[in-house]
Amino acid sequence: MLNVGKIEEGFVLDHIKAGKSFAIYEHLHLDKLDYPVAIIKNARSNKMGKKDILKIECDINTMDLDVLALIDHNITVNIIKDGEIVDKKELTLPKQIKGVIKCRNPRCITSIEQGLPHIFVLADEEKEVYRCKYCEEKFTGWN
Repeated sequence: MLNVGKIEEGFVLDHIKAGKSFAIYEHLHLDKLDYPVAIIKNARSNKMGKKDILKIECDINTMDLDVLALIDHNITVNIIKDGEIVDKKELTLPKQIKGVIKCRNPRCITSIEQGLPHIFVLADEEKEVYRCKYCEEKFTGWN
């Protein structure tokens, strides 16, 4: 039995698809923060078979929930205060995401105007498709 201690204040990200925790770690820039982070990979789950869990001990205002929702809006976000779960947040796909993903279209204005923010809008909620606000290039993933 694996035992990872409880945290006093922060987040427990649960129901992460198995193997996705490292993408979340990277895109939330958790490596650049000076907070304790526990990654539990391939934990047994009755609901999912296998899942990942992230425990992040940090100020609860530091987490960008839009980035989490973009990666996987089915993640359960448990907010921890004084060692107890005080709230659970359900993620929804953000209507607009700014400065998180970059347009790869070399003809896009964001390639020419370096200071212009990369903005993507939710074009198809059912298919989870985001498109560049300027050139309508489809976001095809993080890699």
